[in-house]
Amino acid sequence: QVENAENIFQDGGNPCMNAASKKAILIVSFGTSYENTRKRTIDAIERDIADAFPACPAYRAWTSKMIIAKLKKRDGIIIHTVKEAMEQMLLDGITDVIVQPTHVINGIENDQMKADALSFRDRFSSIVFGNPLLTTEEDNQAVVQAVAGEFQDMDQETALVLMGHGTEHYAALDYRFKDMGHKNIFLGTVEAYPALDSLLRAADSFQPKKIVLAPFMIVAGDHAQNDLAGEDPDSWMNRLSSEGYEVTPVLKGLGEYPKIRQILV
Repeated sequence: QVENAENIFQDGGNPCMNAASKKAILIVSFGTSYENTRKRTIDAIERDIADAFPACPAYRAWTSKMIIAKLKKRDGIIIHTVKEAMEQMLLDGITDVIVQPTHVINGIENDQMKADALSFRDRFSSIVFGNPLLTTEEDNQAVVQAVAGEFQDMDQETALVLMGHGTEHYAALDYRFKDMGHKNIFLGTVEAYPALDSLLRAADSFQPKKIVLAPFMIVAGDHAQNDLAGEDPDSWMNRLSSEGYEVTPVLKGLGEYPKIRQILV
């Protein structure tokens, strides 16, 4: 039985409370090698989900094999892949698995995660999936409100420039910020459109006195530390500074925002 997560929750009750089965929640993240941001983002999301469903054991898996290998070699920390976590749940007697990704969109990482989990479909009674952060129109609106709320004290002469990872989703979400009245919030990507050059043109037309830079990613990891606010002349902070803007980086991942975590819960 493979279905959407909504079907589990349709009775409005706790999906883990069922004497005939033993359900668990597998929380799947890309991962990060930066301990400080992990504690404030991935760990916080996992804690909130575990607190919301105390009858369900909560398991962790990461999808970045490179980061998993780095942590094992550098820190001696063992993080399960999705397949390893599924194996562990079988050993623990879990019969039904609820998989909740912390991925921002339903992209390559999420597709691979589903494929890895579903390779166990014959060994569990059910495997069901929660949605990535940005899935529905309601999600888009809720995320815009959550981000805007985090920066609500910013004056209208300051622009907030957000760095996403990179797909076509982000151009539409950038428009959504403007459409919902946040004319001074700009969302770009590090690897796709809109790129920084597009944001520079948009910022010039807005003519902000100051720019606040922040990652539009669950964790403030490698992209935030280097591409966003790094010392390289091509980092977004240095590119914007060279254009004459007063730039303040805020290295705070989306997972630090309580309202973002609540969407995932």
